[in-house]
Amino acid sequence: MDIMASSVPPAEALNGDCRSALLDHAALQRALQTQGGVWHGLVTERCQHLFADVPVFITTAQMQQMRAVIDVVERVVNNGRWGVGSGEWEAGSGERMQRSAKGVFFGYDFHLNSDGAHLIEINSNAGGGFLNALLLDSQRAAGWPGAAVAQENLEQVFLGMFRNEWWLECGDAALHNVAIVDEHPETQYLYPEFLLAQRMFERAGIAAYIADPAALHSRGDGLYLDGQKIDLVYNRLTDFSLQQHPALRQAYLEGSVVLTPDPAHHARYADKRNLARLTDADGLRALGAGEADIATLQAGIPRTIVVRPEMEAALWAERKQWFFKPNSGYGSKGAYRGVGLTRRVFGEIMQGGYVAQKLAAPGERSVCVNDAEAAPLKFDVRCYVYDGQLQLVAARLYQGQTTNFRTPGGGFAPVRVLG
Repeated sequence: MDIMASSVPPAEALNGDCRSALLDHAALQRALQTQGGVWHGLVTERCQHLFADVPVFITTAQMQQMRAVIDVVERVVNNGRWGVGSGEWEAGSGERMQRSAKGVFFGYDFHLNSDGAHLIEINSNAGGGFLNALLLDSQRAAGWPGAAVAQENLEQVFLGMFRNEWWLECGDAALHNVAIVDEHPETQYLYPEFLLAQRMFERAGIAAYIADPAALHSRGDGLYLDGQKIDLVYNRLTDFSLQQHPALRQAYLEGSVVLTPDPAHHARYADKRNLARLTDADGLRALGAGEADIATLQAGIPRTIVVRPEMEAALWAERKQWFFKPNSGYGSKGAYRGVGLTRRVFGEIMQGGYVAQKLAAPGERSVCVNDAEAAPLKFDVRCYVYDGQLQLVAARLYQGQTTNFRTPGGGFAPVRVLG
């Protein structure tokens, strides 16, 4: 990675100046238009705050810490002692636990501040990879300081990831088709990304369908969509255990379709209770983790605990120090910052199904609102990872408690690494 000379202003100074670097909106619009008028119209009309006005700058030390945390998490989770995790897909339940597929598009989400990089959660079906690849490609001539973090030729990287998922399960058999599955997909905010994925597969000669899981039917020899047997399902559902989607669940359990990511991937990585395991030093030692790895995790993941009824008094007294998240939550749904909690909501949290995570402040990036007033937006950094390998790093700018894609000047942002 070529980091520019020391004469470049530090990342903090660049992030604090709303005019220090601006997105090349003309280049982005040209890139969007190459996807066709219908797709371009869909993005501009439905997703007005999909892409931020500015890039985010981070330091080499922050990037190195994120890489180190990812490496250690992967090492611990895959050391043979971790198991499948806890929750709806527990080991010993008689369900089909272990598959060869690795799970596409894991998202390691970090908050960056003066104390370093802090892993706040892991997602097993992180959105935005295709959109950020398009954004990154559109800004190659922007002339910003620093360097992007991304593998070369991301379309081939992503395609190779799906092909590898198929090969791990089915060997040298030909991959004929893929179904991209989510509930009411046309209504999803990231539906434009489904279309990008569909076109990627089609350019590679693989038929691709975008489907609601209700349209799928499990037969004795496989999973079908409108009479067509499906080879691989790219799973964008947030019903991580598939309890609400019996046809897909049955096909998965029978091994008659390749599903990625699958319930076991979520249970092993993305169930929020795993963050408690990853910050429990004694538990990590029992799993065989070395002291250096434990130190990396404790420095890079905010302390997380599973909420239990006997903690009520202590957690209420310390609530301003904590962020409360549902075990199997997604998209910040049901998540609460302790400082604003009412007694009623706190009581619901104490009934179970939550973890409490020590607050780690997000970074800030200044954005010029309406080309005039400077507004500080929060940001998090998402590392897209497959089988332990970092594919792409992007940021999300927002106002409020959590990322929302409703903030003027906010949205997905390119990340540049400075020395």
